[in-house]
Amino acid sequence: MTKKAFILNNCGTCQRIIKEVGWDSEIQNIKEKNIDAKTLDKAAKALGGYEAIFSKRAMKYRSMGLNEMNLSEKDYRKYILEEYTFLKRPVFVIGDQYFAGNTKKVVAAVKEANQA
Repeated sequence: MTKKAFILNNCGTCQRIIKEVGWDSEIQNIKEKNIDAKTLDKAAKALGGYEAIFSKRAMKYRSMGLNEMNLSEKDYRKYILEEYTFLKRPVFVIGDQYFAGNTKKVVAAVKEANQA
């Protein structure tokens, strides 16, 4: 079974969640190697689209004026692949399940899937 986490190594929230869910599988630092298009496409399909895994909290979102644009799914995909900071994190892949973000609900779901 494929088990992989996409995080930013210097992100305290990502580190806390990795510990909390007891993650002992592969971890990819997206700053060094961004998520690949194939994995991104699968995650978007599983999670309800590219906008669902696009981080609107990223500093570049406002600085690039994206908050004033009407972005399409194609745009969200392009920006995530071009700039790692636009990926909502952490992203966990457990088998054919995908999880993105740091809400309590997502963390609980990752913890449950990771122990299964």
